[in-house]
Amino acid sequence: MPQQEQEQEQVRGVPPEAVARVVLRPIGTPLPLGFVGLTVATTAFAAVQLGWVPQTQGRMAALAALAFTVPVQLLAAVLGFGARDPVAGTGMGILAGTWAVAGAATLTSPPGATSPGLGVVLVTAGLTLLVPTAAGSAKLLGAVVMGTSALRFVVTGIAEISGSPWWMTAAGVVGLVLAAVSLYAAFAFELQDVLGRAVLPVLRRGAAATAVEGTVGDQLQGVVHEAGVRQQL
Repeated sequence: MPQQEQEQEQVRGVPPEAVARVVLRPIGTPLPLGFVGLTVATTAFAAVQLGWVPQTQGRMAALAALAFTVPVQLLAAVLGFGARDPVAGTGMGILAGTWAVAGAATLTSPPGATSPGLGVVLVTAGLTLLVPTAAGSAKLLGAVVMGTSALRFVVTGIAEISGSPWWMTAAGVVGLVLAAVSLYAAFAFELQDVLGRAVLPVLRRGAAATAVEGTVGDQLQGVVHEAGVRQQL
C-alpha cells in the first residue's frame, strides 16, 4: 500500500485536532523598537516646528524618518503580526506608512512650506490610528502611545491645512509629549521582556495581563481560531 494511503488510513476516523500540531515560535517583543523609531521622528519634526532649528533642517528630519523610523517600524509591524498581536502589527504599520509620507513630502518641498494635501493625509492617518488604540486598550500604555500619535498627526495635519503658526507650534508641543511617552513605553516594555516581569508600570489588564502572568495553557486557549491556523481569515 502506498505511504500516502497508509497515512490516510491511520488518521481516518480520528478528529483533526488529534493529529494537527501548531508550532509556536517565541520572539522578542518588537514594541520597543517601534517606539524608539517613533521617538526619533517625532522629536526631529517637533524641533523644526517649534523653531529650535532652522526650517532648512526639515530635510534632515525627513531623512531621519525615512532612513530610520520607517524601516524599524515596518520590521516591528511584521514581527507584531508574527507574534500573533494584530494591534501591534496594525499600529506600527500605520505609523510607518504615515512617517514615510510625511518624510517624503518634507524632503521634496521647499523649507517651511505647508501642504493642504499632506494635511488631509495626516488627519486621515490620525483617525485610522484610533482603530489599534481602541482595540489595544488591554495594553493601556501602548494604547496611550497610539492615541497620542493619532493626536500628533491630526494636529499636524490641521497645521498643514491652515498654515497657521499657532497650530504648527501646537503640533510641536504634542510631538514632544509623544516623544516622552513613547520613550518611556520603549524602556518599560524592554525591561519587562528582558527581566520577565514589569519593572515600570505598563498598565496591562485583562488578556494583556494574562499574556504575561498566565500559564502556557492560558496562552494556548483559542489558538486554533487564530489567523494562520484557521482556514480563512
